[in-house]
Amino acid sequence: MATLRDVIIVGSGPAGWTAAIYTARAGLQPLVLAGALEAGGALMNTTEVENFPGWPEPVLGPDLMDKMQQQAERFGAEVEYDDAIEFDLSGDVKTVKTADATYQAKAVILALGSAYKKLGLDGESVFSGKGVSYCATCDGFFFKNREIAVVGGGDSAATEALFLARFGSKVHVIHRRDQLRASKVMADRLLSTENVVMHWNSEVTRINGEGTLESLTLRETVTGEESELPVAGLFVAIGHEPRSSVVSHQIECDDAGYIKVASPSTLTNIPGVFACGDVVDHHYRQAVTAAGSGCAAALDAQEYLAQLPMDVSA
Repeated sequence: MATLRDVIIVGSGPAGWTAAIYTARAGLQPLVLAGALEAGGALMNTTEVENFPGWPEPVLGPDLMDKMQQQAERFGAEVEYDDAIEFDLSGDVKTVKTADATYQAKAVILALGSAYKKLGLDGESVFSGKGVSYCATCDGFFFKNREIAVVGGGDSAATEALFLARFGSKVHVIHRRDQLRASKVMADRLLSTENVVMHWNSEVTRINGEGTLESLTLRETVTGEESELPVAGLFVAIGHEPRSSVVSHQIECDDAGYIKVASPSTLTNIPGVFACGDVVDHHYRQAVTAAGSGCAAALDAQEYLAQLPMDVSA
C-alpha cells in the first residue's frame, strides 16, 4: 500500500517549485512529480530571463528553475521525474499514478502549466531560443531595432505585436485571414501603429537560417504565391493549451480548458485539490505571477490539512 503523504505537487514550473518551497518549509515533505521529459515548465525553453525579481543580471530559464528546485529540496521536498497519468481525487485520500508507481496524499496541488500552440513547422523547434519565441515580454528586448514577425490574429497576437513595436524597427503581423479576430479596440490600436506591417491572407511555411533565424517563407493563402520575409525574430501567438486534460474529467474547467478555482483562493471544485500557475491563468502567464499563485496554493493546502481530522488515512 502506498505511503500516505500530506501533499503531492504535480508540475515543476515556477508555480510548482514555489508550492514545493512553501509546503516543504511548513514540514509537509511534499512529493513533486516533476515530469519525465518536460520538467521545469515553459521557462526551460526561455533563454535569458530579465524580469524575475531578485535577479539583477539576466538568468537563463533552466538555471532559474534549477535554483528553485534546489531551494525546495533544501527544505525537504522529494522529487520524482515522472509523469502523472491517472488521478483519483475523490475522498479524503487522493491517488496519483505514474507509469511505475502509485502515490497517495491528503492534498494535491496541480501546477500542470500550459503549452504554447505551435505552428508545427520543422524549423520551429530548431530555432526555438534562436529567433523563435512564444513570449514577447520574455524575449522582445533582445530584438531591439530589428525586424520582427508575429503570427496570429487574435487579442494575444495584437498584444504581443504592440509590445514588440516598442523594440523592433518593424513588426510584421502575419495572419491567414483578411481581418483580425482581435477585439475592435485592440485591432484599431494595432492597425494605427506606425511600425506595424500587416500581411493578410498569409501563413508561414518555412523558417530559414543558419544557426539563428534569418527569414521566413510566406505563402499567400488565396493565390498560393510564396515570398521570403527577412526577420530576426518570430513570435508565435496563436494561443495556449492548458495541460488539464489528465484531470478534466474530475476537475471543473472552463470552455478553454483552464482549471476553475474559487478566487481569490486556489481551491478547485474538489476539497483538498488546489490549482495554480498557467493551468489556471489565461491572462498574465508570467513566471512571477505563477510563482505567486504557487505560494497561494501551498498556503491554502496548509490551511486545509490543518483542519483535517487526525485519523485521515488510506
